[in-house]
Amino acid sequence: MTVETIQPHGFCMGVERALAMAAELRPPVFCLHEIVHNEHVVESLRKRGMAFVESLDEVPDGAMILFSAHGVAPAVRAEAVRRGLSIVDATCPFVERVHRAARAFAARGVPVVLVGRADHAEVKGIAGELSEFRVVASAAEVAELPFPPESCLGALCQTTMSHSAVHSVLDALRKRYPKLEAPPAADICTATRDRQRAVADFVRGGGDGVLVLGSAESSNTNRLVDVAREAGASFAARAGSMAEVRKLDFAGLHRLGVTAGASTPEEFLAQTVAALRA
Repeated sequence: MTVETIQPHGFCMGVERALAMAAELRPPVFCLHEIVHNEHVVESLRKRGMAFVESLDEVPDGAMILFSAHGVAPAVRAEAVRRGLSIVDATCPFVERVHRAARAFAARGVPVVLVGRADHAEVKGIAGELSEFRVVASAAEVAELPFPPESCLGALCQTTMSHSAVHSVLDALRKRYPKLEAPPAADICTATRDRQRAVADFVRGGGDGVLVLGSAESSNTNRLVDVAREAGASFAARAGSMAEVRKLDFAGLHRLGVTAGASTPEEFLAQTVAALRA
């Protein structure tokens, strides 16, 4: 079995920006939710004194709060200001672009269909900008929307969805709602798109297996596994640690491609590739 590293992979611009901002802070600092969905990154920051919380109620008045790369709802930001918290905003610029589009739809009173996963922190933050919305994760869910076909609707997208899933949902929306508005923000980010294309190209070019390194909580990591399977890989799996890698069965594979989610440290990928080649 040959082992290849699929390019591009790993940290995207939004993650690099968030981690650079975090590196400049000195404890005590509280981060609302995981700064990015990767246990290695979170544990590294925790060892340096950063505390991760799920609610502002856990943060003392006047303390420093770091908003993660996934962004937050306006109500959360307003509460932080009211509490006198010192805000450091690490929201990914691509996510902020979707927030701006959401605010524009809300200002016009346009209901929005948000393509994404309702339990994801990014989606919760974007939804907080909207007064009337529905979240859908697949084209099949479009038929269940309560809006009549003549409705003027907007469409927005979680930035880490798979390219094929996004466009299948948008196609279904356009067929049912001819007046649908889908601005440029209704698309996955460029880093997510490029990584997904690279995985699909690797499989279509003869790769029969893909290993994606990253957290089970990372949406873009899981979507890379989906893309590999859709492209026809006979083996596609995710692993977040060397222990998980060792549990996988690579028997029968001829050409394995290794990639990493946008929040996975480069050193973990290098360690994994070296171990597999050995």
